[in-house]
Amino acid sequence: MDQQEIRSLLEQVAQGKRSVDEAVLALKMEPFRELGFAKVDNHRGLRQGAAEVIYGAGKTPSQIRDIAASMRETGEKAVLITRMSKEAADLAAQTLPLTYYEMGCIGIVGDMPQPTGKGTIVVATGGTSDMPVAEEAALTAEVLGNKVTRLYDVGVAGLHRTLSHLEDIMSARVIIAIAGMEGALASVIGGLSDCPVIAVPTSVGYGAAFGGLAALLSMLNSCASGVSVVNIDNGFGAGYLASMINHL
Repeated sequence: MDQQEIRSLLEQVAQGKRSVDEAVLALKMEPFRELGFAKVDNHRGLRQGAAEVIYGAGKTPSQIRDIAASMRETGEKAVLITRMSKEAADLAAQTLPLTYYEMGCIGIVGDMPQPTGKGTIVVATGGTSDMPVAEEAALTAEVLGNKVTRLYDVGVAGLHRTLSHLEDIMSARVIIAIAGMEGALASVIGGLSDCPVIAVPTSVGYGAAFGGLAALLSMLNSCASGVSVVNIDNGFGAGYLASMINHL
């Protein structure tokens, strides 16, 4: 049960549509569920506004399935699973209503919610090779209730590609700029927009890119105001932060 559902429940009590005992029963759940190999945080949505997210890397397919099933049993309408393998998705889909997005290695159990954010989140990439990280960011934002516009392969090697989307860039409420190599896209977009820009360095690039370290340092040293930076390949972190900003 998230903050919006709690508020709705309390309003029903205030209006006399539900009794106090019924409300207590609805709220009477464990703060976490013990599965032996995991402690599922049932109150994450109440504390932070969004339910716990399952990080799939390092977990077995059966562990991912059982955690997702536990969250569904406690009322989560949409469960987000990041870094999910195809093997884990195939197993979970046998018993759960799972949609798997192979490009971003994202699994979503349940239905995608209607957007509740204030505006549009733009997800832009320097190149096609950055799309896996971008899809992780975009799908994270969408499952958290945001309208997302994708601008892929608009890197600075062909600046006219970026400039052809000026309307999208200038009307966005938050922009996620994703790039590897030298990571220049974040500075360019930061200089064109009046909203927060979340820069995501990716591990795309030749040897001197050092697995994304070069892009990370470039983005940290951006001369454009209003640019913040998350970790290398952390599309999820960018999508989550963008959603928080878009719901303020």
